[in-house]
Amino acid sequence: MTEGVLVRLRDLTVEDADLLDRWAENPANVGEFNDFDREREPVDRDALARGPLRNEHNGQLMVEVVADDRPIGTVGWHRVSYGPNAESGAWNVGIALVPEERGHGYGTEAQVLVAAWLFANTRANRVEAQTDIENVAEQRSLEKAGYTREGVVRGSQFRAGAYHDLVTYSRLRADGS
Repeated sequence: MTEGVLVRLRDLTVEDADLLDRWAENPANVGEFNDFDREREPVDRDALARGPLRNEHNGQLMVEVVADDRPIGTVGWHRVSYGPNAESGAWNVGIALVPEERGHGYGTEAQVLVAAWLFANTRANRVEAQTDIENVAEQRSLEKAGYTREGVVRGSQFRAGAYHDLVTYSRLRADGS
């Protein structure tokens, strides 16, 4: 669907369902910054069979290593709004890579690619990401991907039994690629 030097982003398929379920079952893959104490449900194979998991509200793509077509995680987005009109809509993106694939630049490139894809395929002016204030690796990755640090949203995310501060980053259409 969209490809960089290191990774490509592609639609999820029914063939990915078992892998996605295995990833979700492993606490190391979920990681400390995604511990939302929710019951995990198996991937909806019927939804995957109907076609791409993307619409006007949200979406999800597979992150795959270009060199060997190896799936290493997912990137997703959902719509947020800063006003009642359609022009005030933005996309909030998130990424989840399996632990052994972190720290190689894959996530940085995937976050560049997803922003570029959203700008090319939607009218949104803003793509944003938020990460835990203690997730320094993700903050570095977002900055390398051209996202601008905007500030801290205090006590905004309830996770692992407590409220946590998030750091907000964004890219605007005018920022270019």
